[in-house]
Amino acid sequence: MEKDNSVLKIPYGTRDFLPAEAAGKRVVETRLAELFAQWGYEEVVTPSIEYLDTLGLGSSQNIGDHLFKLFDKSNQTLALRHEMTTPIARLVSTRLQDSPLPLKLSYISSVFRYEQTQAGRQCEFYQAGVELMGPGSPATDAEVVALAVTGLLRSGLTEFTVCLGQVEFLNGILNQYRLSSQEQEDLKAAMERRNLVELNQLVDELNLPENAKQVLKELPLLNGGEDLLKQAYDMALNEQSRRALDNLAEIYRLLKAYKVEQYVRFDLGIIRDFSYYTGMVFEVYAPGLGYPLCGGGRYDHLLADFGTACPATGFALGIERILLAIERQKLPMHSLPRDVYVGYAAGKETTAIERAAQLREQGKSVELAVSSQTEAEARESQQAKNYAAFEYIA
Repeated sequence: MEKDNSVLKIPYGTRDFLPAEAAGKRVVETRLAELFAQWGYEEVVTPSIEYLDTLGLGSSQNIGDHLFKLFDKSNQTLALRHEMTTPIARLVSTRLQDSPLPLKLSYISSVFRYEQTQAGRQCEFYQAGVELMGPGSPATDAEVVALAVTGLLRSGLTEFTVCLGQVEFLNGILNQYRLSSQEQEDLKAAMERRNLVELNQLVDELNLPENAKQVLKELPLLNGGEDLLKQAYDMALNEQSRRALDNLAEIYRLLKAYKVEQYVRFDLGIIRDFSYYTGMVFEVYAPGLGYPLCGGGRYDHLLADFGTACPATGFALGIERILLAIERQKLPMHSLPRDVYVGYAAGKETTAIERAAQLREQGKSVELAVSSQTEAEARESQQAKNYAAFEYIA
């Protein structure tokens, strides 16, 4: 009977991690978990499956097209989580609502989102991140940005740029021209996709003076250093946008105290792909990747949707994207230690087992041969398996 080849395949958008890849992933995750704990963040774990209505809170209107949905025995609609902020907001609003603030939580989890797959963009992928519930201040925003930068450095990356924006700057500009809700949504969607041709076409169709249209067309191009804030201040004719720029200036002042300002640039055209963001937002890019390694920002209303009003901010790092950036920048790949290979001659099994145990008690990573070998065979095994040292029990 001919074997069904479909049993050898994996679902669209998923992947296997071979030993070296899994080791690199584990090293990065371990470093990030240790870092988050050092900064006072406690780890939480939420279910992979949530009710569809839960995941719909705060998400963009078209998120349903990207969810993996299923039904339980009561015919209620469930979905695999597509990000971690909403499940953690649910958790905080139910199980942790009486916890003292600020509440600092971290996670390392898989999430699921139906995408057109490519390198670094899968339907199942892994994220590490933090959520900080508490004062809605520039200090908390600066902390999460600085922690994201430190996390990338701890992961082994050295070349990347944090693009820092503020959604209220954009909202203020759109409001100052009295655009309708639909016109604003259309412009934001084009900016989110970085589709400047579509944006310019939409702007040209608006009933606005030419100077106003020019301002709207320049929004996605507003990126640079500190001097950009002065340029943007001159464009903003409303208090909402100017307060947003003042907020960014204060966050940047604090990032200097963290000594990470060299990684930060302003990008006032950033539109994150979730509608719950209310203030500072940021994305991190590395050379050779056309999509962000990390993204996050302030979301002050999401917890209120679950019944517990509280300001919050956070970020998510893409584990596979970090590994891909390390590979493309030709940096040393992470690996788990492989210290000693122990081989043994016939009749020396007991002695070899005892020696391997001694080495492991010393903290060594040890592989013990599963059968007797000659010394030459044992050394070949050590070299083939890339162990640093070799012991032979004769």
